[in-house]
Amino acid sequence: MHMSDDIKPIGWWLKEVDRLLEVSFEQVLAADGVNRRQWQVLNAARGEEPIAVALAPFLAGDPAGLAAYTEPLVARGWLDGEELTPAGRVALAALAEKVQVQRRRLTNGIVDTEYLQTVDVLRRMAANLDPENSAV
Repeated sequence: MHMSDDIKPIGWWLKEVDRLLEVSFEQVLAADGVNRRQWQVLNAARGEEPIAVALAPFLAGDPAGLAAYTEPLVARGWLDGEELTPAGRVALAALAEKVQVQRRRLTNGIVDTEYLQTVDVLRRMAANLDPENSAV
């Protein structure tokens, strides 16, 4: 695929969107004294899989780094091991409202089919590059 000089490649846009996501979510969550990874920990704690598994892509191969995100939540009384406390569930609900507003801002002007198609293309690109993918 040939691109003209004025069109940046997908890698550039992925990095730029990732950078802007980090900045914008940090700003949204800062008022509550939570960072994006702590939000992800709280969100993962309501799921079925262990928090470390859910956050593996964000830990840069260092599962021990998870404690840097979980310990402040335990200290606040929001997390007990892998479980949300009642206070943690209340905090997660309040934070989820703010995150939803930010997600709507992110997808403003993008219809559902475009969003789903973009996610599907990125998923397939990741599968194409995954060394564990036997189809490649």
